[in-house]
Amino acid sequence: MSLLRPPPARILPVLETVKRAYIIWHEYHNILPKTQRYSLGNRIDKIFIELIEAILTAIFLAREEKLPYVRLSIRKLDVLKVLIMILWETKSLDNKKYIVLSVPIDEVGKMLGGWYGQVSKQNSLTK
Repeated sequence: MSLLRPPPARILPVLETVKRAYIIWHEYHNILPKTQRYSLGNRIDKIFIELIEAILTAIFLAREEKLPYVRLSIRKLDVLKVLIMILWETKSLDNKKYIVLSVPIDEVGKMLGGWYGQVSKQNSLTK
């Protein structure tokens, strides 16, 4: 008997893009120099997971409750960008890997910025 599962439901583009970036990061994390892997690498990994949690929380909240979690997501993403930049500047991440990882992270930033503007506008209209 075959256990076929239905395809997963489509997730929001921002979450899909973060997930894609995390999968790229996961590959890079494993090949970082040990001195960076267990310090900065682990911290970046943790922030990625916290970012995913914050986005998921915002997705499932009522419109008027979303704003703090979207703001938290933006803050987590900004920290992530800086820490990844430090990895690149210390030559722990080469140029190609840095660029490949930066592209989806920049997309997420644009999406979160748009989401923040939309939720802010909706909340101001309801007040």
